[in-house]
Amino acid sequence: MQNVHSQIITGIQRYFREAQIENAVINVSGGIDSALCLKLTVDALGPDKVTALILPEKGVSSDENSMHSKTLCQFLGVENYTIQINKYLTDFLTLPWKPNELAQINTKARIRMIIAYSYSNTRNAMVIGTSNKTELALGYGTKFGDFAADIEVIGSLFKEDVYKLAEYVGLPNEFIVKAPSAELYAGQTDEEELGMTYKEIDIILRKMEDGFSKDEMVGKGLNPNSVHKIFRLFEINQHKHTATYIIPVKGL
Repeated sequence: MQNVHSQIITGIQRYFREAQIENAVINVSGGIDSALCLKLTVDALGPDKVTALILPEKGVSSDENSMHSKTLCQFLGVENYTIQINKYLTDFLTLPWKPNELAQINTKARIRMIIAYSYSNTRNAMVIGTSNKTELALGYGTKFGDFAADIEVIGSLFKEDVYKLAEYVGLPNEFIVKAPSAELYAGQTDEEELGMTYKEIDIILRKMEDGFSKDEMVGKGLNPNSVHKIFRLFEINQHKHTATYIIPVKGL
């Protein structure tokens, strides 16, 4: 993991140097991904150049996650702000079309990123993304929400690699052992929502990278339902990873 750590640190430093920006801001949720991204960003830029935003939703976000986030920020010497997002959500419920549950869930992620970009614009800081390679491949995130960022620090790491790097950099054990959750609704966990473990997902995604077809994976003993689900998620969520589609027009 030393080589992986070095490459990420160098990549962060190069990106900020080329952008001619010194400061970074990151949303910290209490989960392993954002905790690792915070640590890596501090390693690259120094604690005085990094600000963390802790953005819980009262009644949904756990006090434990907020406490873990705050403690990590203090340990790393990072400036941090805790802001409850409930009041920013209220007005959306009065929209004429009565937003459904999915719209409300995605609005939470987008409000958190709006707050991050408010800080970014005010303090001339780059927004650090916290999505890993597994989430990006599946489109398991919110477009213009947690998928909106200036740089994805761990975007080349599958979830299993995230755990390995977290242990290598000495991330506190409480971040490593807790069940991954975006906390978009009470009691939500990523693996329960996806219907399989990250370990199983990463096995399938790695084989996809190696060019294995669905039939070949099933022939090697992988769960057919899981294989078909991962391929489908990969295909239908490609729009989350590309620039806004522009209709080509010729002859002008």
